[in-house]
Amino acid sequence: MGFVFPSCLYVIVDPAGVAGRTHLELARAALAAGVPLLQLRMKHADTREFIDCARAMRALCTQRGAKFLVNDRVDIAVLVDADGVHLGQDDLSPGLARHWLGKEKIIGWSTHNLAQAKAAQVAGLVDYIGVGPIFPTSTKERPDPVLGLDGLREIRAAVDLPIVAIGGITPETAREVLAAGADAVAMIGAIAHAPDPAALLKELRVLLDGPTVTKSKPL
Repeated sequence: MGFVFPSCLYVIVDPAGVAGRTHLELARAALAAGVPLLQLRMKHADTREFIDCARAMRALCTQRGAKFLVNDRVDIAVLVDADGVHLGQDDLSPGLARHWLGKEKIIGWSTHNLAQAKAAQVAGLVDYIGVGPIFPTSTKERPDPVLGLDGLREIRAAVDLPIVAIGGITPETAREVLAAGADAVAMIGAIAHAPDPAALLKELRVLLDGPTVTKSKPL
């Protein structure tokens, strides 16, 4: 059996956008809400800072039995024994990442159009794909063209890989994104800027992992 997201809520911790909170505060809030997978993204951090953050989050996730992924930096993922990595189109290739990480680690790959999603499936090297942006987003410096729900549906119909949707998704739109074919949704800004992230995360866990969510194409 292939990779399955342990929750419909995929939490990305990005210190650049946590609105006055530390990355560890947001990570603790997510883990307290029962979130079973966290990704650490640090686009502008130096290597030493990234390593320190990754080690701290790895320890927290281990204590709570949660999966821990590192964005972009395969070398740091190896160093801290992360459960896997999430790669962008311009990062290390999935083939090299798989060589470094081995067969058991999780590899996700960001895709921004149908061609990239199909290529990810044909390559057979990744466990899931990120698809987006679904809606306009302010958390990425140079966002790709917006796919919309129709673009997500088109990709869902063409590939069998698990999909985490990202980009401009809010608590109000998350369920329709799942219904359009995503297996999980990532929300960065909506969670980081919430007055009480811990309370919102608990609400989202109930909302998204409840029995009434219907996916267009189950795994």
